[in-house]
Amino acid sequence: MNFAVQKAFNTPLINLGWMADEKEVALLVPSRVQSPSSITTYKKCPRKYFYSYIEELPSKPSIHQLRGSVVHAVLDKFFATNVQGVSQDNAVNFFRNAVQDLLVSEWKSAQPKMHELGVVEADEMRFFEETLLMVFNWLEGFFVRFSAESGSVQDVFHRLTPLRELSYVSDEHWVRGIIDVIEQHGAETRVMDYKTSNHSNVDEYKLQLAIYSLLFFEKHKKLPDRAGIYFLKDNTTKFVSVDHELLDFAKREIELIHQNTFSKEKKFYPKHISSLCKWSTGQCDFYDVCVKDV
Repeated sequence: MNFAVQKAFNTPLINLGWMADEKEVALLVPSRVQSPSSITTYKKCPRKYFYSYIEELPSKPSIHQLRGSVVHAVLDKFFATNVQGVSQDNAVNFFRNAVQDLLVSEWKSAQPKMHELGVVEADEMRFFEETLLMVFNWLEGFFVRFSAESGSVQDVFHRLTPLRELSYVSDEHWVRGIIDVIEQHGAETRVMDYKTSNHSNVDEYKLQLAIYSLLFFEKHKKLPDRAGIYFLKDNTTKFVSVDHELLDFAKREIELIHQNTFSKEKKFYPKHISSLCKWSTGQCDFYDVCVKDV
């Protein structure tokens, strides 16, 4: 690999001496553009990363993943709702009905995949009711913001409509991410993500928010004021501190993943055996392959 290649990729070369021949140090460009998801997968289990991103074995969808996709679609499409003719008197009922109708529509679209997973009717109904509560939880927070604004329903709705599902790519760090929403709270710019998981520990998502903040900073030349998670199940919103220390944390993790994933040889991706391999309601997508593998 030479500096012409480095220039062509417009990225600094990374020292991967641990992979190099004994007589020389290999300086190589990253093997792929990473994401918060791929980095998190590697940190949890390098072998799972190998199966997913190098061998590209198919993964199995779950009801939880389908539910997450449904919720993201509902909250994205909510802000595309036509609010012409809506008055202050009927705004709350209008928005509740709009969210519910969107959920029903998205749920019906996801049902064929749920049936392929073998989800029985009773479980599907339970998941639907839980999901409806999640989107209503989020809507309550929207109502708080909505009622604090002055103006017509149309003007307020327009002002509260965030930028949504934005794709960012860093040519310098070879990382990408899709930010759920970028909101404007008065003078504050917030980078936010939706989560439908059972827990609300924001520290578990610090790396994801750090990478989003880094991507935002590179593109807009300024830090977002806040970065956080809407935890929809327990109706909480939590933030991490956004500063240059957070960006440095993201850069270190990105550099490490590039260093550790250049090889396509399985031996460089050890198994991390833990409770995540098999749990009460399922198992890792690659469990059957992994248990037979060396």
